[in-house]
Amino acid sequence: MTGLTSTPATTTGPGWTPRLVLSLVSMALVLEIISISSYMVATALKPIGEHFRTGQIAWVMTAWLLMAAIACPVVGKLADIYGKRRMFLISLGVSVVGAALSAMAPTFWVFIVGRALFGCLITCMFLAYSLMRDVFPPRTLALSVSVTAAGMGLMSIPSPFLTGMLLDLWSFRSIFWFFVVVLVVCAPLVVMTTPESPVRTPARVDVLGAALLGTGLASVLVGVSFGPTWGWIHTETLGFLGGGTALLAIWAVSSLRMSSPLIDLRFFREGPMFRITAAAGLGYGTITLYTTVLPLMCMAPISLGLGYGFGVDARQFAILQAPIGVGSLVGGLAAGRAIRSARPALTLVVGLSVMASSSVLTAFAHSAKFPLVLWVLLFGIGMGITTASIPNLVIHSVPADVQASMSSMVQTSQTLIASIFPVAAFTMLNSHVATVIEGYAYYTDTGMVVAYLMCAGASAASLAVAVGLLRRRVHTAEDANATSPEAAALV
Repeated sequence: MTGLTSTPATTTGPGWTPRLVLSLVSMALVLEIISISSYMVATALKPIGEHFRTGQIAWVMTAWLLMAAIACPVVGKLADIYGKRRMFLISLGVSVVGAALSAMAPTFWVFIVGRALFGCLITCMFLAYSLMRDVFPPRTLALSVSVTAAGMGLMSIPSPFLTGMLLDLWSFRSIFWFFVVVLVVCAPLVVMTTPESPVRTPARVDVLGAALLGTGLASVLVGVSFGPTWGWIHTETLGFLGGGTALLAIWAVSSLRMSSPLIDLRFFREGPMFRITAAAGLGYGTITLYTTVLPLMCMAPISLGLGYGFGVDARQFAILQAPIGVGSLVGGLAAGRAIRSARPALTLVVGLSVMASSSVLTAFAHSAKFPLVLWVLLFGIGMGITTASIPNLVIHSVPADVQASMSSMVQTSQTLIASIFPVAAFTMLNSHVATVIEGYAYYTDTGMVVAYLMCAGASAASLAVAVGLLRRRVHTAEDANATSPEAAALV
């Protein structure tokens, strides 16, 4: 196995140029759509269900996560073989088709097919970071990756207002047309401003491995997503969870015996990638859980006397949610600057520590708006530092020729754990129901406390994993020629 390296970017420019800025903006816009799409579609679930007259509305969110879980490892391998920009654009194109199909769908299941195709957009996250590594000048790389990652929370500020306007003026279909328009604008910008990566990995596609890994991940995700509905000890739930786990085990064994597997698991066995993947998954799970519970807590009516809740609507909640986006941008920019002279593992530890602290503060002091806004801002800062550190950490930890495939596993971990944590939280909250009004459950204050302590626990678990990365130093190809400590890539 090749040694762990940090590969310099191939672009020869000394720093920022107008074309480089446009390249960064075009890829960042695509990632912004990934960031806000989940919230926008979740807000439209009720009108979608009413329009199609279906009770299977859970598939609206599950379908795109299923496709992401299947597509990430396969697209990552193809990107290492055929080019990262090529696969970025292909994923973008498939997502546009999916969004358009959902916008025009005559039936619910056609709509779900569109949602599944739109899930390919999630692969653009790790492809963007991998592509930046190969084509951005070294002096701009850390900040570019950090700004792109942290900026993903910025659109959470206007997105509730935008969603409300689209739903009020038109229908749920307008949300998907919005996705189509933005992505269609971004695609030619990427083509014109971003060169293809010259890094290639001569290999064949492990079709069997792709089938085992994709089917295994999809089965586990279906079991987790529908477990609360079917029942955790129901035959279908156990069948999907058990079958998926068995397929993943078979895939792991077969991959270790192959000369050219879909994912080279030796990197996880011998290097820091296992820790990075675990820390990233737990970190993103924390972010998903915190941001999922926050609107439930803020929008609960004051008149219920639950010990929390401000009775705000979706648009008013945007004001309380805005500090997350602001804090994320500030934290990401700070991390991007710090990573140029510090280790991304160290900034990751700082970010996770901030998220854990703010989760504890939110758990025990959430009855008044002002302190809550401070805790939300603090969480946003930690989120920005964390999300900026993870892709930089991967870039500093693996060779360029397997960058996309390794990053795809980190993305898969993030997607799966981020889908599991809310399910676990709602399973807990359903045992702390205070009252039910018109079929909608409101939870006790104790339930909210436990939910945010779960956030803190997840951050602490991620932090414990990340601390182990501080003890590792990765000697890079550049170390031999380095003239200063700052030139060394450290993990």
